[in-house]
Amino acid sequence: MNATLIDGKAAAAELRAEVARQVAELPASPGLATLLVGDDPASAIYVANKRKQSTAVGIRDLHRHLPADVEQVELAAVLDELAEDPEVTGILLQLPLPRHLDATALLARIPPEKDVDGLTERSAGKLALGTAGLRPCTPSGVIHLLDRAGVQLEGADAVVVGRSLLVGQPQAQMLMERNATVTVCHSRTRDVAAMTRRADVIVAAAGVPRMIGADAVKPGAVVIDVGMHRLESGLCGDVDTEAVARTASAITPVPGGVGPMTIAMLLRNTVLAAQLTDAAAVGTGR
Repeated sequence: MNATLIDGKAAAAELRAEVARQVAELPASPGLATLLVGDDPASAIYVANKRKQSTAVGIRDLHRHLPADVEQVELAAVLDELAEDPEVTGILLQLPLPRHLDATALLARIPPEKDVDGLTERSAGKLALGTAGLRPCTPSGVIHLLDRAGVQLEGADAVVVGRSLLVGQPQAQMLMERNATVTVCHSRTRDVAAMTRRADVIVAAAGVPRMIGADAVKPGAVVIDVGMHRLESGLCGDVDTEAVARTASAITPVPGGVGPMTIAMLLRNTVLAAQLTDAAAVGTGR
C-alpha cells in the first residue's frame, strides 16, 4: 500500500475535543433532540451512539422514542413541540421511518436553524444559494478530512460518484463552494471509470461495493470512500481499497474513514446551531 491513509477516527476525536471546548464556552449547554420511531436495530444502535457522544461533549440529551405505529399527525405534533421549545437546540429525526409515515413532510417541520442533519428542503436551499446554514453531516465530514489532509481543492478536478440527496448532491455543491471543478457520475453515466480517471479527487458514494477499482484512478489522486457494506468477506466500501491504494496518493479506509466523521459533524452542527441562535438573540437585543 503506497497511499497515505486518511484517518477518520483521529480526525473525529480531534473534532469532538474541539466541540467540547466550544460547549464549555457557551452561556448554556445545547440540547439535542433525537427522535427514534420504532425498534429498528441498526437505527437504535446509531441513535445510541449519537446520544452517547453528545453527552460526552456536554450536549444535553433530549431523546424521544416513539412506537413504530405512531401516526403522522402525532409525530408531526412532537416535531412542532420541539421546534418551539427554546431548550431544544437541534432536532434529528432518525431515518428510515416506518413505511406509513411521510418522511419528507415530517422533515419539513424542522426549522432550518435546528436542522442539525442539514437534510430539510430549506437547508438544501441555503446550501445551493451559498448562504449560512447547517450542512449535511457526511459531506461536511468529507470536506473536513480533505482539509485536514492538506488537499488543495481550489482548481482541482473532482468527481463525485453518486447523486443521492443525502451525500452525492450536497457533496458536489460543497466542493464547488471550494472552487473545485465538479463532475457527478450516477447510474446512467456511460463510462464512470473514464470520468474518475481524470480526477484529482474522487468521492465514492454510489452504494455499490468496490465499484471503484485501480483502473479507475489516476496516479496521485485522493480517494474518499463514503460506502459501507457488510459482505461475507467482511466490511468494505465503494472502493477496492487495497488495489486503489497502490495508485492513489491518499485514501480513506473502511471502516475508520468517513464513518466516524458523521456523528462528529452532528455534534459540531449542534454547537453551530447554538452559536447562531445566540448571535441572533444578540442581534435582536433579546
